[in-house]
Amino acid sequence: MNRMSAIVEREMRKFFRSPTLMIMSLMMPILQLLIMGNAFGGKIVGARVAVVDYDHGPQAVRIREGFDSIAVNIKTFTTVNYTDENKAREDVRTGKVDAAVIIPLQYSRRVYAQDAPRVGLVVDNSDQFTSGTLEGEMQALIAALNAPVVQPRVANAIALHIVELYPYVGYMKFLLPACVALAMYISVMIGGGMLYIDDKARGVHEGYLVTPITRLELVFGMNLAGSIKAVLSGICLVVIGSLMAGLGVIFHPEADLEIFCLILVTSLAFNGMMFLMMVRVDDPLVPRAMFGVLNLLLFYPSGAMYPITAFPAWLRAISVIDPFTYCVHGFKAILLKDGGFQAIQFDLLFLGVFGVATLLIATPLFKRSL
Repeated sequence: MNRMSAIVEREMRKFFRSPTLMIMSLMMPILQLLIMGNAFGGKIVGARVAVVDYDHGPQAVRIREGFDSIAVNIKTFTTVNYTDENKAREDVRTGKVDAAVIIPLQYSRRVYAQDAPRVGLVVDNSDQFTSGTLEGEMQALIAALNAPVVQPRVANAIALHIVELYPYVGYMKFLLPACVALAMYISVMIGGGMLYIDDKARGVHEGYLVTPITRLELVFGMNLAGSIKAVLSGICLVVIGSLMAGLGVIFHPEADLEIFCLILVTSLAFNGMMFLMMVRVDDPLVPRAMFGVLNLLLFYPSGAMYPITAFPAWLRAISVIDPFTYCVHGFKAILLKDGGFQAIQFDLLFLGVFGVATLLIATPLFKRSL
């Protein structure tokens, strides 16, 4: 243990003597949480909608009143008056306005005659998010206009009552578990994989082996140091990210214990995986080239950004063996849902077994490489 602790001490001294390395391993996930958390998942505000009113009747006035209500309250869009339908379509095409509403001639008369009145909506469907939001607002407005003025005393239609289990989850909160996992991965990649290859290229490992330090002590010492770095990164991101996202779960001791256990097994899994991939590598440029590829193969199939149920079969197969999947699921279960140990027990089991298995596989490969 004394010899192994000496290796851990050397690795940690190297890590703490490079503040730039420490800052960069934390800054990327924090910036991702800050920028992507605010850039995605927001609500459309201030879109411009052209209104071409050929009717000018009382029912057309009701539609305009609905538009004014939206502009004053939720502020999804504001209206711009147009007199020509073709001009409105062209402005939607060129991006001067985001959509156009066409109220046709005889619209009010057809409403009173119950003769299937129609209102046109021209959208730029190259932007699915904006067009989908405007379509939803228009559908809600049309549904309100179709509602009878005098409601029946006995409800004769099926109603859906939605019960939400959790308070509103903003995109920054949703993204926090992924950013914690990413911070730990970057810490293992930079503070573990790259430093391991650099030391190997300089002959540091061969220098270790002329001392009483055994190969097993060397392997476990390096991996223990890498795991400590990942644990520190995970703890920092959980605390900073929770405060940024407005989550108070970090003030609950039981949740803190669950998070720490998850961080511990995640660091073991990531470090074992990285050691297995780098154990036979000699070129210092290889891990730098692999960084982006591994990020793509591990981060996105994990369900961090999009639900796994929407993936094709081959991508779901990758997510099953991806340690990121279980890490992200576990952090979501604790940080967002307060699910307790029962919700993360399989995640802890998989990550623990994965970390031990990769480390055991990599150890004989390390022996043969020296």
